[in-house]
Amino acid sequence: MANKQHDTGYKELFSYPEFVQQLMEGFAPPEIAQLMNFSTLKNHSGNYITPLFEEKFEDVVWSVEITREGVTQEVYLYILLEFQSSVDRTMPIRLMHYVACFYDHLLKNGTTTPRKGLPPILPIVLYNGSERWTARQDIYDMVYPEPPAFLQVYQPHLRYYLVDEGRYTDEELGLRQTPLSGVFSIEKASADRKGLQQAVDRIVAIIQASPDKERIDNIITRWLKRYLQRLGAKANLDQLTSLMEDKDMLAENLENWAKQERQAGRQEGRQEGRQEAEQRAMESKRNAARKLIALTEMNDQLIAEIEELPIEEVAKLRAETQH
Repeated sequence: MANKQHDTGYKELFSYPEFVQQLMEGFAPPEIAQLMNFSTLKNHSGNYITPLFEEKFEDVVWSVEITREGVTQEVYLYILLEFQSSVDRTMPIRLMHYVACFYDHLLKNGTTTPRKGLPPILPIVLYNGSERWTARQDIYDMVYPEPPAFLQVYQPHLRYYLVDEGRYTDEELGLRQTPLSGVFSIEKASADRKGLQQAVDRIVAIIQASPDKERIDNIITRWLKRYLQRLGAKANLDQLTSLMEDKDMLAENLENWAKQERQAGRQEGRQEGRQEAEQRAMESKRNAARKLIALTEMNDQLIAEIEELPIEEVAKLRAETQH
């Protein structure tokens, strides 16, 4: 992962069953979520060693029971948290590898056997990069050119479900009144300090309306402190222990942070303005020196003194003019 602190914050969120339920009910296909008995959610997250590359990875894995046509079975939700700055076009290959390794893990720890069969898995990629996701979602689609019909049956198939945070509008997130949609709103507003404050206000209102407000408040407060630290917030986050109780203090800190950024921007603008003015003045001196070189018989030393230029600069301009 490109940002381990960000990754860690999300892993904590999805270590709680209510956030997994909010992800499925709010952002997964409804026909899938409607089959799930969320009271049966069970966390299976852990460290797995991939035998092929000896690569250690940890992602969020839950199981949940689904009932369809009177038959109940267990499905695994494999949630990959993808916080790289750019789209990973090898994602179908990665997911196929990860799922195969997870199946191997289930066989080795005795959860199932080849005779019993492998349980179904729903791979989910949760992505929050600014660039819209354009990678293929099924490894079969990476096989190109498409093989002839007699070979197609032998090609691998594994499709993942994508949750691309950035594609949801503020209006769409507003229709999902859950703490997770509030988290997504905060992330979308990270570059807009006013929007960030509005998103924080929204998630506080969601928490206050929650029947388990204290628990959710603790979870979201810890996540938000990590997130603001990652953004480099100039705020006293040590004193932030509860979004509900410390909302006004946080709003003041965010406003002070915004003021500091605006002041830093103005200082940077003034510095850039001075540099541009200096560059324009230097170019004006060069132009005047070019005219003196072209129209007079003054030597380089005299021109340098008149235009207040280094003599090396005048010599260079003379060479360019003669060339």
